[in-house]
Amino acid sequence: MTRDRATARAVVEELFRLHGGEIYSYLARMLRDDELAADLAQDTFVKAYRAFDSLEEPARARAWLYQIANRTALDELRRRKIVRFVPWTGESRGSARSAEEIALHGRFSGEMDRALAALPERQRGALLLAEVHDLTGLELAAALGVSHVAARALLTRARESLRQALAVERARSAERDAAKTARPEPAEDDR
Repeated sequence: MTRDRATARAVVEELFRLHGGEIYSYLARMLRDDELAADLAQDTFVKAYRAFDSLEEPARARAWLYQIANRTALDELRRRKIVRFVPWTGESRGSARSAEEIALHGRFSGEMDRALAALPERQRGALLLAEVHDLTGLELAAALGVSHVAARALLTRARESLRQALAVERARSAERDAAKTARPEPAEDDR
């Protein structure tokens, strides 16, 4: 192993120690599949090692990792859209939610979880990066691979889409609650 590769390995291992958990968490929320998120988080750091020479500013390594993770996830989502029509045999992956997934998604209300799921992947990714992982505007732009202005515009659209989707989910919840209260309780004799 050359000195440059040894340096790359040491830096990427340190980045994994510092940011591995948050990269996994971001991917898990974006993809809504913990096993896939774990695989893609690992792929992110392998790609980071291979592309280490593209890290121009070590101070922006966190945003660089998010950019790699975001692209890796979007590539996987695109690939899955192509192959999703292939019939599965046996039990499909992710048919039962893991305890970790339940805990992860339990952090959001059901309405918020459904509203986030209704957003396009790119908007959901931008929101999660900005709001949950607290990336700055410049870090968000670098992670998404766009200009600061484009990142701000995407985030603005994502926030508006989320407000609209959340309003729809809240209205649906209110309708369900109203339907439950409109149903008479069965009498003691009927139970």
